[in-house]
Amino acid sequence: MCSPFSITPIGTLYSPFKEKFAVPRQPGLAPSALAYLCLQGDANQIDAVRGIEQYSHLWLLFLFDQNLDKGWRPTVRPPRLGGNEKMGVFASRATFRPNGIGMSAVELVDVTQDSGQVTLVLRGCDLVDQTPIVDIKPYIPYSDSIPDAQGGFAHTKPTPLDVHFSDRALLALSPYPEQAYYQSVIAEVLAQDPRPAYRKGKPDNRRYAVHLFDFNVTFHVQNEQIEVASIEAFVETPPRC
Repeated sequence: MCSPFSITPIGTLYSPFKEKFAVPRQPGLAPSALAYLCLQGDANQIDAVRGIEQYSHLWLLFLFDQNLDKGWRPTVRPPRLGGNEKMGVFASRATFRPNGIGMSAVELVDVTQDSGQVTLVLRGCDLVDQTPIVDIKPYIPYSDSIPDAQGGFAHTKPTPLDVHFSDRALLALSPYPEQAYYQSVIAEVLAQDPRPAYRKGKPDNRRYAVHLFDFNVTFHVQNEQIEVASIEAFVETPPRC
C-alpha cells in the first residue's frame, strides 16, 4: 500500500458561484461566467505559465475543500438519476470522494500579471468561489476528446429551462455597468435548475435563494420556467486575488 502524501495548492480560483448550490453541475453549462485563477507560492511566477496562451482550454485539478472533513461514500445518488438510484462513487462525479480531488475542463481567456500576481482568466468553470487548485494541464483535443465515447447515465446534455426576470429583478441590476454580464450568468446558472433532484418535475411552490456574484438571487419554478423574483446586493464585496 502506498504511503500517504500531502498536496499543496498552487492557486485559488475566484468565481461568481459563492456557494455549492450556485455551482453548475458540469463545466461549460454557464459559458458566460468568468473566473480568475490566482497562482500562489512558488507557482506564482510568469515562467510557470510560459506558452500556456497557445492552448484554448485547460484541465484544472482541484480540491473539494468544503467536503474534505466529511469523509467519503462508496455509493452516491446522482442528480441526473433523480436522486433516487445509487451508483458507485467512481461511476460518478460526486464531490464526496476518498481524496476529495476534482477535475474540470475550462476555457483560457487571458493571462495577466499585475504587481507580481499571475492570474489566469477562465470561462465556463463549475467551481465554487475560492476553490484550491492543485494542478493545471493543457487540454489536448486529439487525445482528450473522444467523439464516440459512452457517457453512461450522463450521456446527453441536460435541457435548460427558460429563465424570466421580473421587473423588480431587472431594476436591481440596472445601476451596474456589468448588467448584461450579470444577467447572462444568472440566467445560465438557473436554467440548469439547481433545485434538489427530487423537486424536479413536480409541483413546487417553494421560493429558493442562491448567492451569485455579490447578489442574493431569489427564484421559483412555475410551469417549468424559472422566475427570478428579486436580486439584492450584499453589503460587503470580498477581495479577489
